[in-house]
Amino acid sequence: MDFADSSLWIALLKIIWVNILLSGDNAVVIALAARNLPKRQQTMAILGGSGAAIVLRVVLTVFAVQLLQYPFLKLVGSALLLWIGIQLLAGGDDEGDVKASDSLGAAIRTILIADLVMSLDNVIAVAAAANSAPESSRTGLLIVGLGLSIPLIIFGSTLLLKLMQRFPIIITVGAGLLGFVAGEMAVSDPAIATWFEANMHGWALPLSLACALFVVLFGKWLARRSAGGHEASTT
Repeated sequence: MDFADSSLWIALLKIIWVNILLSGDNAVVIALAARNLPKRQQTMAILGGSGAAIVLRVVLTVFAVQLLQYPFLKLVGSALLLWIGIQLLAGGDDEGDVKASDSLGAAIRTILIADLVMSLDNVIAVAAAANSAPESSRTGLLIVGLGLSIPLIIFGSTLLLKLMQRFPIIITVGAGLLGFVAGEMAVSDPAIATWFEANMHGWALPLSLACALFVVLFGKWLARRSAGGHEASTT
């Protein structure tokens, strides 16, 4: 890297700024996935999930252009994200019978799957930010810039965990946010983006809001049904 090249520093600042703007969703996922773990395992899930998420994002960013040229990839990711949001609400807080090791593993798996899905849009923005740097420096710049986002994600998820304990409504809002992101991702898929823009211009925001509402309502309904079944089995 030529550290005297101003375009390198400008590109690095762009990458950091993009991560500041886009890491909030990932922090929500990490916080939601780890919220039922014992405090010590919460820390392990946050550190392990965040670290793995950054490695995953570096790999995805390097291959971002090739990956997102394929149609239907974002549609599949959108469906996965809807499922994750619903499951986070439907799972409730009654998981005391689950072994700690299983819970930690499940939390990290959820974090990785969700970050894989949610990073698709993120890595495109980061790759575009790095594009203004000299070609020989781009890969190293991506690794440095994405590595700097680790404390952003860890701090955000730790703060959300503390807030969730005091304000449970944040869990519902967080799940709704996942649904909203799923809607945004679906309409930008290369397979339908042109058709959607031509035939349903202006409907992207209503569709994303509808996805958020669907996640909340369906997840809450599954949670109530599960709670009702649990009460019936204990009487």
